[in-house]
Amino acid sequence: MRVQVTDNGITIPRGMLEGVEEVEIKQQSGYIVVVPVNSEEDPIFRFGKNPVKDTISDASVDLDKYIYTGK
Repeated sequence: MRVQVTDNGITIPRGMLEGVEEVEIKQQSGYIVVVPVNSEEDPIFRFGKNPVKDTISDASVDLDKYIYTGK
């Protein structure tokens, strides 16, 4: 398929993206690659799936503090 590149880029027909909710677009070795993203594979979506027990009771509120300061 050939499409015209406009000032806004290109449009990929929706039919080619059936069932896809999000894509990653990257440039590799002179090619433009459009890869469907499976949200379940993204580590941020697995965050908190298997929490550990600890004495910290406010980890969900002050998460950044614990990550960046270790305290």
